[in-house]
Amino acid sequence: MLTKEDILKAEDLDFEDVEIKEWGGSVRVRCMTGTERDAFEASIYEIKGNKANIIRENFRAKLIARTLIDEKGERLFSDKEINLIGKKAAKSLEKIFTVAQKLNGLSQTDEDEFVKNLESGEENTSISTSPNSLEEQ
Repeated sequence: MLTKEDILKAEDLDFEDVEIKEWGGSVRVRCMTGTERDAFEASIYEIKGNKANIIRENFRAKLIARTLIDEKGERLFSDKEINLIGKKAAKSLEKIFTVAQKLNGLSQTDEDEFVKNLESGEENTSISTSPNSLEEQ
C-alpha cells in the first residue's frame, strides 16, 4: 500500500516532445497538475444556475499555455500570455493541442457527463472538457 510520502514523491507529470517544423524545433508538452486542470476548466466554462456556457475564445491557447514547459519543467507561458500564443499559426497550435489533449485525458465523454449532471441538478458535478467538441459547437 502506498504511503502519503510515496504518493507525494512520485513523478507523475508525463510529458512528450513535439516537433514543430514551422518554428524550427521541438516543444515539450506535459500533463497538467490537478490545480492547473481546475484553473483551465474554470477558464472555459461560465456557469449560471444550472446552465454551462462554453467560452471558446483562445481555447487551444489556454490549454497550450498550461502545458508547454521548458527543460526544467517550468511553464513557458503565463496566463497573461495566452493571447500571444493564440496569434501563432493554427496548424502549429493544433499539433501541440492534440498532444496536450491526450496527455491530460480530455474527452467528449467527460464534457457530456458534466453538462448532463449540471442540467439535471446533480450537486457532485465535476468539470472536464473535450477540446474537439467545444470547437465543433
